[in-house]
Amino acid sequence: MAYFLLSIATRENLDLCLEYGWAGFTNSTNGLWTFLDIEEGDYVSFLYGARVHDLYRVIGKVALKNAENLPPWPQVTFRSGYTYYFPFRLLLQRTRKLNEPMVRAEFAYVAENLLLRGGYRRTHFQADSVTFHQASRMGIPADRAPRPLQFETFVPQISFKEASQPPYVFHFRELFLQALLRKHLSTPQILKNILTAFGIDEPPTDFEVLGEKALPEGFVDLVIKRKYPVEKDTLLLVEVKTGKASVKDAEQLANYLRVTGDESVGGILIAKGFPKKLCKQPPPNIALMQYTFEGINIEQRYDALSLLKFLSIQIVC
Repeated sequence: MAYFLLSIATRENLDLCLEYGWAGFTNSTNGLWTFLDIEEGDYVSFLYGARVHDLYRVIGKVALKNAENLPPWPQVTFRSGYTYYFPFRLLLQRTRKLNEPMVRAEFAYVAENLLLRGGYRRTHFQADSVTFHQASRMGIPADRAPRPLQFETFVPQISFKEASQPPYVFHFRELFLQALLRKHLSTPQILKNILTAFGIDEPPTDFEVLGEKALPEGFVDLVIKRKYPVEKDTLLLVEVKTGKASVKDAEQLANYLRVTGDESVGGILIAKGFPKKLCKQPPPNIALMQYTFEGINIEQRYDALSLLKFLSIQIVC
């Protein structure tokens, strides 16, 4: 189970989300990334105007065919000339009604992300377990089901060869790999193996794997941290590359470790391959891990669930 804050662009769109009990994401790479990142059973709140609105449990996720003219959100055309609509939908069961400012200590984990970014500029932000625990106590209980969806659906596909044909087919991107790796690393046995490799002899159930985190020096792709830290946190920072990693990628991760100080136990650089120079002399406290999709045919298309089943990682040096 994870907790996300969903960025809403306009007050009109927020009102429609609240009225229908749906969240919608555009026919774009970021839209599919968000759709892949969030699962049934996760929790979400809406983020608009520096305020957090309501708490929902995700009870369904669907991609709608021919969604260009489907309610409730109007199409959006940007200055670039691209027009987007909302085929990717989450069905939400409201569990608490709340309207709280982001400038509360309880939302510090996400607020820091926003501050370092200089604004939203993202579809969603994953909060940590402490934030979810606090949000679960805000506002008042409010059980409300979403409006039913009765439209034709499809399953979006990912291709390693074809160009994107949104919203039905998307070329493989690093954002999709990040979403898959977050789920893969959250598997208890995989997480236990990683903790052991860094000398952390503690149950994997005490830790969580979170999405992208803003730092003063940049953005780290994934963070492994204690769910409920005491005195100080224990962090493992994870950088992800779809292709071959470089020495600069390792140096960047090493810099992130310096920025986060003694809370960071180490870093993990996950990539398709590594240069010999990096393998011969990896930076201290950084593990180099290779990802593979074992047994796939790169000429074919795959849905995200299938890719997750094929995904594996191993320490190479």
